[in-house]
Amino acid sequence: MTAYVVVEVEIRDVEAFAAYRRLGLPTIAQHGGRVLARSDNVVPLEGEWRPPRIVIVEFESVLAAQRWHGSGEYQAARRLRSAAGTTRSVALDALIE
Repeated sequence: MTAYVVVEVEIRDVEAFAAYRRLGLPTIAQHGGRVLARSDNVVPLEGEWRPPRIVIVEFESVLAAQRWHGSGEYQAARRLRSAAGTTRSVALDALIE
């Protein structure tokens, strides 16, 4: 079942975040994922949520997303990301009823 990782990103250090992207993006493909959307143009429609940047990544399942997120390949990138900014993320199944 298709799953999505939705990430809210606040970048504090642009250069460090660029290094994170160079290291982290290839790991997504290595784990069967692909970036569907990435934007700094986030327009609130309802409520108080005003994220500065959103990234949406597709994986074949939540388990595949968890494997990527916990993988050895991604850990070095995660350390760079933590130094470059703040993120919050969730993985969700694409259940359509």
